[in-house]
Amino acid sequence: MMIRMTMKLNAQDILIIRSLIRNPKLSDNQIGIMTGVPIRTVNRKRKKMEEKGLLNYYTNLNMGADGTGRFNARHLYLVKFKIGISQNQIINEVKMEPNVSTIFTEFIYESHIAEIDGHTALVLLIEGSSDDEINIKFNEIIIPSIEKNHGTGSIIEVTTIRLGKSIRMFHNYLPMVNMDNGRIQESWGDSAIFVE
Repeated sequence: MMIRMTMKLNAQDILIIRSLIRNPKLSDNQIGIMTGVPIRTVNRKRKKMEEKGLLNYYTNLNMGADGTGRFNARHLYLVKFKIGISQNQIINEVKMEPNVSTIFTEFIYESHIAEIDGHTALVLLIEGSSDDEINIKFNEIIIPSIEKNHGTGSIIEVTTIRLGKSIRMFHNYLPMVNMDNGRIQESWGDSAIFVE
């Protein structure tokens, strides 16, 4: 098991992080000018936070009805495994599964390892053009892949929930409230950006 050391954030760290949450495309120079933190300090601290895995950068393409229109439905699946299938086993098999980098990328929006009543589980957010398409992909592609890796009968329970619009993501992003053009609105106060 890997033990990770925590990092205590100071006032400069918080200023840098809030700036990046507001707009991840900002340069170190822009952050320094906006925050008053010396540019070299911004550069050093940002690199350190990236190396420690504290900062991650993602681009989210909206493929929903109000985006590209490719996916009009989203379901959350909870897949509960029989006792004895471990989290490490799931992680290792995800790393080895060829569909992870091909077929699954197309329709699994997000996934997590979980625990339900002492059982290892997967949480899958699956997108599709319709509820039927999601059901078909889940039963014809995902389930056979899981059973190939873990054996027939390895899944003891599946729960699904049909999802609507996203309200909040990554603590700070509220698409219907504080977002314009893919960024947090200028009028959204720094004190409303959660860091620690």
